[in-house]
Amino acid sequence: MTLLRTPAPTEATGRTAEIFQQAQNTFGHLSTAMQLYALSPAALDNQWQFIRYYMQHPTLSFALLAMIRLLVSQDNHCPYCITLNTRLLMERAGLSPEQLAASRDNPDNAPLTEKERALLKLVLRATRNTGDIKSQDIDTLHTLGWNDADILDAVLHGARNVAADIVFNTFQVTSD
Repeated sequence: MTLLRTPAPTEATGRTAEIFQQAQNTFGHLSTAMQLYALSPAALDNQWQFIRYYMQHPTLSFALLAMIRLLVSQDNHCPYCITLNTRLLMERAGLSPEQLAASRDNPDNAPLTEKERALLKLVLRATRNTGDIKSQDIDTLHTLGWNDADILDAVLHGARNVAADIVFNTFQVTSD
């Protein structure tokens, strides 16, 4: 449910119907969030391309991306994204409630590699204070093996999640 009247999946036509079917096939259900995006077919198409790109990302792991979304959404107090990413991290990444609680308390506790935790913490700093990142921060990530494209993709992922949190909170998107 949302404050806006979203189209029923059975009412979708054209590209929207295609994306709904692809999302249904990929996730096993059609989320409230995807139905909200369908109010703007261009936004829905853009969001679906974004999701598919990150699902197939060659270097940013599922666990890292979900942890970015979880911790960014925690900062933005977005219940929808917190619930979704908690569930994903438990079901698909095998994290326990205790691991998630520890991660939410301190990203240094996230059950990721040292390399992934460093990138996670940079993304969190960037989404909290855009002017906080310095060249030495990027150098540190390079030393750990991240390239510029990976760093950009991770920050873009976190920044886009901030936007989603704003939209979902504004229109009171409820958990599926």
